[in-house]
Amino acid sequence: MGIAMLNRRRFLTITAAASSFPVAAIAKNQPVVFDATPQEVRIKKIYEPGQLLILPRSFYLYYVTEKRRAIRYGVGVGKAGLEFTGTAVIERKKEWPTWRPTAEMIDRDPRAYAKFVDNDYIQPGGPSNPLGARALYLFQNGVDTYFRIHGTNQPQTIGSAASNGCIRMLNEHVIDLYQRVPIGTVVTVL
Repeated sequence: MGIAMLNRRRFLTITAAASSFPVAAIAKNQPVVFDATPQEVRIKKIYEPGQLLILPRSFYLYYVTEKRRAIRYGVGVGKAGLEFTGTAVIERKKEWPTWRPTAEMIDRDPRAYAKFVDNDYIQPGGPSNPLGARALYLFQNGVDTYFRIHGTNQPQTIGSAASNGCIRMLNEHVIDLYQRVPIGTVVTVL
C-alpha cells in the first residue's frame, strides 16, 4: 500500500508539474529538438512579467517579458541528485565572478578540485572561470542557497544535466539576461 501510494503521489506530482509548463503544446508526431538560441515564445498567462522560470527537464529558462510572452534561453542544469527546485530571489549579481567550489563539491570529487583542497584559494573571474561572464546569486529568505544562474566555460554542457546544481547558460546569453533582470527578481525552478 505504501509503495502504491508513493507511486500515485509521484504520478500526481509529475502530472501537476507538467500541466504548469509554460510552453505551448507540441503537435503530435513532431520530434522535439532542443534549441539553445534565445527566442520569444508564448507562455501561460499565470506567469507575471519580470519572473524567471526554469524547466530543468527541458533545459530551458524563461524570462517573462509581458503577459503570455517570454524570452526562452537554453540552459544546462544540475546532475541527478544535485538539482535546485523551488523558488528563490536574485539578491546579488556579479560580472566576471570569482569562484570556489563548495566543501560538498570538494568532498564529492577531490581530484577534480585538487587546487582548492586544504586552502582558501578563490579562482579569479575570467574566461577560464567555471561561472563564466556573469552570475546571478539565488537566495531564499535572505540566505544564500549557493545555487547560481551563470555563464560557463563549457558551452557543450548546455542542454544537459552536467553541473553541481547551478543553471548554466552560454556566456553571451547570460550577459543578455543579466542586463534584463534586476536584484529582487523571483526565480522558480519547476
